Amino acid sequence: MGILIKNGEIITAADRFVGDVYCDGGKIVAVGTGLVKQGQDDVVIDASGQLVFPGGVDAHVHMELPFMGTESSDDFETGTAAGVAGGTTSIIDFVIPGRGQDLLDGLAMWKEKAKKAVADYAFHMAVTWWGDKTAREMEHCVREEGIPSFKTFMAYRGAIGVDDVELIQVMEKAKELGALVTAHCEHGDAVVALQQRFLREGKTTPRYHAESRPAPIEGEATARAIMLARMWGEPIYIVHLTCIEALDAVAEARRRGQVVLAETCPQYLLLDDSVYDKPDFEGAAYVMSPPIRPKGHQDALWAGLASGLIQTVATDHCPFHQVGQKDMGRDNFTKIPNGAAGIENRLGLLWTYGVLTGRIDANKFVDLFATQPAKIFGLYPRKGAILPGADADIVIFDPTATSTISAKTHHHRCDRNIFEGFEVKGKARYVIVNGRVQFNDGKLDVQRGAGRYLPRKLDKVSAPVRQ
Repeated sequence: MGILIKNGEIITAADRFVGDVYCDGGKIVAVGTGLVKQGQDDVVIDASGQLVFPGGVDAHVHMELPFMGTESSDDFETGTAAGVAGGTTSIIDFVIPGRGQDLLDGLAMWKEKAKKAVADYAFHMAVTWWGDKTAREMEHCVREEGIPSFKTFMAYRGAIGVDDVELIQVMEKAKELGALVTAHCEHGDAVVALQQRFLREGKTTPRYHAESRPAPIEGEATARAIMLARMWGEPIYIVHLTCIEALDAVAEARRRGQVVLAETCPQYLLLDDSVYDKPDFEGAAYVMSPPIRPKGHQDALWAGLASGLIQTVATDHCPFHQVGQKDMGRDNFTKIPNGAAGIENRLGLLWTYGVLTGRIDANKFVDLFATQPAKIFGLYPRKGAILPGADADIVIFDPTATSTISAKTHHHRCDRNIFEGFEVKGKARYVIVNGRVQFNDGKLDVQRGAGRYLPRKLDKVSAPVRQ
């Protein structure tokens, strides 16, 4: 049974036109005008007055992640379902082995967890330590598992963080394999020292999570990661960039032709650090790393998106309940699990506060939301495109619909929403995943386990990307 989408305004990263899309067998078969049904049972969706986008690709999520003595509250089923409700039809999660655990043991764990996914998924592999087998396991990931991207944490010392020697070893091996290193950039030792100082001084509230991880600490680590990548001739992707200092380091590297790619997230574009002063421990809902920044950084990030310094907007979706999880750190901010929900809200927030405010245009929106993450991480044109042969992952978007974000109505399995009360104009009316309508006018119709694993291969990562 095919699906024929008629008379929608199709918006891609490069084009905008009124036309039709015909899907069959889980693929886009034709894009044009005057298309007609090919089978008697084909579903016809009249998209007149609606916008048609490729399904979103969120390249940075953490479903059911064991972390800080608990586990993120969305599993692969509920998290990908929330994504579908928000127009995200593919995710890239992170396999994060414990320090001392073999990479492939961690991969086996994540493969098992991901069997519940309702939408397609891929993996990044985190290298959390360097051992005798690490280089061989990285090679296996790239050549046998289709995992050509490796995550490194410059924070979380003593847990999943790596030191500079280990980071260099990862870069050397990734260079040999043609893989991409991604980096969480914070000066881990400085963070620990500030945390200890604040605790000695009796400063235990969520505000001091942010104070212990100030913007210069992110800026320094970003510059250091970029320098090491430069020395080893390895491209690098900076995850969840939040601040002017880090953006400046990216801009300097790009000016000299270095291959540096970057992502940011809606929370860093739209919130400021006043959220940590909310009463009754509500500031804990916003505890994430890096933290929300003071006013001023947000405008710089929007400018970075518009200029091309930042290529993607992901979510770092990693939710924890306020009650029963975040409150583990009520008397000690270092024990508050780091992370928040966001996969369902990326579409509406980027459209409302990016496109409708004139900060980015509609084509840039599609590029940030779907096309660039697919291209960078080896999923394009299967994902992130409305082209014949691409997977039939499509969002039909009503630009006139309005809604208010709330934990009472979202699909995240989490008791808080960091965008609570945000007014959004425009929402997904239909979301087609793998050629099947899985979201229809507010109603999810997903299938547990329907998501497919997406092996990836990177192309042209080492070609300079300039502004």
